[in-house]
Amino acid sequence: GSPAPPEERRLRDKKHLDDITAARLPPLHHSPAKLLSIEESIAIQIQQKEAYEEMQAKLAAQKLAERLNIKMLRFEPEGEASMQYREVRDED
Repeated sequence: GSPAPPEERRLRDKKHLDDITAARLPPLHHSPAKLLSIEESIAIQIQQKEAYEEMQAKLAAQKLAERLNIKMLRFEPEGEASMQYREVRDED
């Protein structure tokens, strides 16, 4: 047989994909790209960099705390927990 024209081949391939998969591209929810001024771009980059560095610092602190096995416990100076370390003595 003769080779099919490109347009016909593309339609046939598309129909074949429709037959074998239910996967579809998601609809475009975002507005198209827009031009920003240099000042806006720099402001956004600085804001993103600060947010990234803050997240990195939190992650580093969490990893360090896990590595050092630091656990934060409740402090109750007047409660039952403060009495547990004291020795019990007989008053003879």
